[in-house]
Amino acid sequence: MQNILNRNAHVRLVGALAFVLGIFHLANVSGFLVLSTTVIRSVHLTIMMMLVFLRPWETSSKEARDVHWYLSVVLLVASLVTGIYLIIRWDDIALSGGLTNTFDLVVAGIIVLLVIEATRRVVGNFLASITIVFLLYPFLSPYLPGVLFGRGARLESVLSFLSLTGQGVYGIPIGVASTYIILFTIFGAYLSEFGAGNFFFKLSNSVTRGFTAASAKTAVIFSTLLGMISGSAAGNVAVTGSFTIPMMKKEGYKSHQSGAIEAVVSTGGQLMPPVMGAAAFIMAEIVGTPYVNIMKSGLMPALLFFISILFVVHLQAVKSGISFDKEGEENEEPLYKILYKGAPFLVPFVTLIGMMVLGYSPVLSSFYAILLIVILHLLIVREFSKEFIFKLIRATINGVKSGVPISVACAAAGIISGILAITGLGSKLSIFIISLSGGVPLIGLFLTMVAAIILGMGLPTTASYLILATVVAPALSDMGVPLLTAHMFVFFFGCVSTITPPVALASYVAAGVAQADINQVGWTAFRYGLVCYLLPFAFFFGPALLSQGSIWEIFSTALTGVIGVFLLAAAIVGFLCEDLSLKGRIVIGVAGACLLSQGLVTDAVGLMMAGFYLIGNSLWSK
Repeated sequence: MQNILNRNAHVRLVGALAFVLGIFHLANVSGFLVLSTTVIRSVHLTIMMMLVFLRPWETSSKEARDVHWYLSVVLLVASLVTGIYLIIRWDDIALSGGLTNTFDLVVAGIIVLLVIEATRRVVGNFLASITIVFLLYPFLSPYLPGVLFGRGARLESVLSFLSLTGQGVYGIPIGVASTYIILFTIFGAYLSEFGAGNFFFKLSNSVTRGFTAASAKTAVIFSTLLGMISGSAAGNVAVTGSFTIPMMKKEGYKSHQSGAIEAVVSTGGQLMPPVMGAAAFIMAEIVGTPYVNIMKSGLMPALLFFISILFVVHLQAVKSGISFDKEGEENEEPLYKILYKGAPFLVPFVTLIGMMVLGYSPVLSSFYAILLIVILHLLIVREFSKEFIFKLIRATINGVKSGVPISVACAAAGIISGILAITGLGSKLSIFIISLSGGVPLIGLFLTMVAAIILGMGLPTTASYLILATVVAPALSDMGVPLLTAHMFVFFFGCVSTITPPVALASYVAAGVAQADINQVGWTAFRYGLVCYLLPFAFFFGPALLSQGSIWEIFSTALTGVIGVFLLAAAIVGFLCEDLSLKGRIVIGVAGACLLSQGLVTDAVGLMMAGFYLIGNSLWSK
């Protein structure tokens, strides 16, 4: 089989499929193709699953490789055939009011099985297992006790609902993946292919040049800039960590500290607008609000988080006696030259944000931003050659390939949300959560935090958010938590799960780059990122943190929030002008938490605690 599909042919086939899908989406958003939503979703998922089954199989056994290839070819053909069949039959099923025949149900069952196998291959066994458990629930529910008891459902009803309607596999999650997410992954790939990573690094380095902890601050800014467009914690670590971690180690940070810093700031990249990870686009659809409102709500918490990390790295450097290195500063390019050379990246990026703020859809905004990247390189860089054409092709292919795990996870999450809808399990679980919390929102939030972190340890942020948004967020809303606040709460904890031990994916990747102990990096990252565990509770008690309220409320909350995260950073590091004792860290930490929470009383308490401690400590030391 491998003689038939040799490596070169395999690479060409993967590239061709990815390129075709990329051009398909670009042509659709440009208006060149006008297709129905169902056709777009079907074509998208079909090709994405074909790309999954074309992934190479690495094993030392030739027999195992051959078996795998035969199986993959069968699954590949099945994905293509079922996808084409569904596109042909979809209109007839819809116009008949949902009437299906036996062959329709067979195809529907095959699609569900293909999604589960694709999930197992590219996302992992955890999400595949959860999907199977939910899939079995309608048939086992008559035999289950308590809140899990249900009337059950027929196999044909379940399969028809999951695969032959606009819900389930082809519901909102895959709809978002085939519109918003794919365009943003292509946009990110175009930036990367044309050199935005190098520009962002030079820009970050130039801004922090000469500062204490310059390399760590470069890491924070660099990861923020890349995180805005990547929305992936582990991917951000892999890209930026190769630059920043060696720099931090050279400057004087210990290996586990440099790895932890990179893991934390890369995780924060998922929180920073405009992309905020793929889950934020789905949030806009579920909440029913324009995406710009999601961006506006997420901006202040994301900025406070990154400011807290800047304070942490600065205080850690002062405590450890790390100073900046002046070597080579004279040879560095001035900032204005870096900004001028980076115009082909800055202009599209600013255009993307500006168009969304002006009310254009994220899809259209990202499309025009991609066009601007190409046009500006033709006009400013004056690059039009065979290599330029290859860059366009590579960027399109890489953008589609980077969206494969997200799309497959969305399809699996669609199965889960479909089961919750058809069985009513979602409302039962919401009632269970309300009962377990006694109807107290704070207890409900705490239970949600635990569930989000546990799910996020084994799932991508998108899948984790989707499950929690379907099951838990409605329960929080029923307890009086505003809908957007409930979804932002779930989203934040789904993100920080990547630095939460014992399973912390971003920390694992950073530990590998830093050549440090995994557990040491994980727990250090958890400690450095503590502010992000407090922010969701803070914006529950203070909606101004989500930019809701008067201008004065938002401004004053931002000001006290910055002071609060500074004090929290001091408590985390254990240094504020001098080393802090355990009692000092507790007092300063509580003061910081009070200032982070919106309200005149909490602000006054926080300022008095910090002031009394610092004055008292100063007098005592004399």
